[in-house]
Amino acid sequence: MAPGSWNPTTAVQGILWILLGLLLCPGPGTASLPLLMDSVIQALAELEQKVPVTEANHTVSVWHLSAWDSDPQDPLHHFLLKERSPKVTKLDPSALSPELQGLMEEVARHAVRGGREYGVVLAPDGSTVAVEPLLAGLAAGLQGHRVIDLPLGSTATPLGAGDTFPDVGAEVSDARATSPGLRNVSPDVSSADVRATSPNVRTTDLNVGAIFKDDRVTSPDNQTSSPDAKAKSPTTVDSLLVVTLARDLGLAFLQNPQTQSHPGLGAEGCWDQLSVPRNFTLLDAEASPVTTAFLNGALDGALLGDYLSRAPEPRPPLHHLLSQYYGAGVAGDPELRSNFRRQNGAALTSAPALTQQVWGALILLQRLEPAHPQLQGLSQEELAQAATRAAKEFTEAFLGCPAIHPRCRWSAAPYRGRPTPLRLPLGSLYVHHTYLPAPPCTTFARCAADMRSMQRFHQDTRGWDDIGYSFVVGSDGYVYEGRGWHRVGAHTLGHNSRGFGVAFVGNYTAELPAEAALRTVRDTLPRCAVRAGFLRPDYTLLGHRQLVRTECPGDALFHQLRSWPHFDVNVQPKTAKSASRRSKRNPPLVTMPATDLQ
Repeated sequence: MAPGSWNPTTAVQGILWILLGLLLCPGPGTASLPLLMDSVIQALAELEQKVPVTEANHTVSVWHLSAWDSDPQDPLHHFLLKERSPKVTKLDPSALSPELQGLMEEVARHAVRGGREYGVVLAPDGSTVAVEPLLAGLAAGLQGHRVIDLPLGSTATPLGAGDTFPDVGAEVSDARATSPGLRNVSPDVSSADVRATSPNVRTTDLNVGAIFKDDRVTSPDNQTSSPDAKAKSPTTVDSLLVVTLARDLGLAFLQNPQTQSHPGLGAEGCWDQLSVPRNFTLLDAEASPVTTAFLNGALDGALLGDYLSRAPEPRPPLHHLLSQYYGAGVAGDPELRSNFRRQNGAALTSAPALTQQVWGALILLQRLEPAHPQLQGLSQEELAQAATRAAKEFTEAFLGCPAIHPRCRWSAAPYRGRPTPLRLPLGSLYVHHTYLPAPPCTTFARCAADMRSMQRFHQDTRGWDDIGYSFVVGSDGYVYEGRGWHRVGAHTLGHNSRGFGVAFVGNYTAELPAEAALRTVRDTLPRCAVRAGFLRPDYTLLGHRQLVRTECPGDALFHQLRSWPHFDVNVQPKTAKSASRRSKRNPPLVTMPATDLQ
C-alpha cells in the first residue's frame, strides 16, 4: 500500500475484528482473568499494542475469516458485519497471551442456561454487562454505513443457491445522516434536519452531553408504540440497532406472543464474588436471554457505536473509549457513561422508532433464515405485533425505570429473623435522608460501602432485622435495594406497613441531592412501582418529618418535596422545638460513618 493512504478507522476495525474472531472461534487458553470489564479493556489494550498500526497491516482486517463462517446459526450478524467489513486475514493465536485467550473463551457467547448467565462481566459501576452485543455495537459503529434497505415483497421466499443478500445499495455513506431508529421518530424528517455535527467538527467539539440531555426525552408514558393497523412495514433498518438490540428483543417476544409483558425481560442476578467474579446466577430461573446484563451490553454497544459513527477522525483507541465510558465519562462528559445508560438510551430512540427497528430486524432475519423455528410461517401482522410489544415493554419497563442494584451486589448480610410480607399495592412513599454518611456517594464502591455500614448499624446497634429502608438512592445513578418491594421496613415509625421508605444518601439540611437522584425518586421509581402493581396510582408522597418527630429528610430536601406531584399537603410536619430536642436524643435513621470499601 502506498504511504500516506492509511485509514485509522480501518486499523481500529482490525483490532476489533481480532477480538470478535477470538470470541467466536476461541483457541486453547487459560481462564485466569476475572470476569470484569477491566479485563475486557485489558484485552483490547493488549490487542491494540500487539497489532500496531503500520503500512503492512492497516488496510487488512486480521479478523479470522472462519470465525463467522463456522457460525452458520447467525446469518444476520454474518451479513450486517462480516459482508461489509474489509478483507480479512488469519490471526496467529500465539500473538496473544494465554490469559487473554482464556478470557475470550469465557465471554465468547451470551447465553442463559440452567439459571446461569454466560458471556457477562462486572463493570466498575456495579452493573453486569454482556460482552457480545457490546462488541457488535462497536463494530457496527465503526463501519459508519448503518442504513440498510430491506428486501421488498414476501419475506417467506427462501434464499436459494443463486440468491444474494438483501440490497445494500442504499447504504448511507455519511454516518451523520438520519438513522431510522435514532432520534428521528417521524419518517418525514429529512437527514438535514437531524444532522448533529459537521463533518469537520473535532471530537472534543461533539458536545455529546447536549445530545443526551434528559430534558429532551419524552416520558415513556407519553409515547405510543402501537402502530396503526395499516402501518407500512419498514423498508430500512439501522444495522447498529439490529445487531445490538432489535433482533434479540423481537425474538424474545416471539417466544410467547400472547403475553403483553414478557415475564423474563430484564432479569437480574448475583455474582459468586465481586472481587474476582467467575459465576453469575440469575435471580429468575425462568428468565429469557434478554436479561438486564444483555440489555446493558446492547445499550452500551448502541450508545458507543452511535458515538463512533458520528465522531470524526481520528477516533480514539477502543480500550481508551471503554475506559472512559465505564469510568468518568467519554471525552470528559460525565453524562455519557455506563451509570446513565438508560437515560441516554431513552434519548437515543423511542418506542415508535424502536418498533420499526424490531419489526425490520425480524423481516430481515426471516429473509436470511426462512427456516428459523420462531419465524417460519409468521405473517407481517404477527411480526408487527411482536415488535410493538417488545418496544413498548423495553421502553416502559427498562428504559423508563431506574436501575436497581440487588442486595447481593452490595454484599448485604442476611436478613435476621422472619420478614413480614407487605400487602401490595401500598398507598405511600416516604422520603428520607441518611444524614450520616453525610457526603453523597458518587461511585459504586462508595455507595455499596455505605449500604453495608448502614445495615451493620441498623442490625447491630439498633437491633433491627435488616437495613431499615426499602430502597436507598445514591448519587451514582443507581438505586440500591434494601428491604425491597415485598418486606415491611423499619423506616417510618407507625407507618412501615403502609408505604415504602426511600432514602437519599447524604445530609440534605442545606443542599439538595444530585438532579438525577431527585428525578429517580420524584418520577421514575414511583411510576414504575405503579406500573408493576407495588404502589397505588393515587399514592401520597410524604417527608419523614410529616409522620415522625424528626428533622429528616432535611430542610432543603423537604422544601423541594413540597413541589413534587403526589406530595400530601394536608399532613403538617411534626418539627416543633420538642422535636429538635428529641432528635438529639433519638436521631432519625442514621449510620455510623462508612469507612470500608471491601
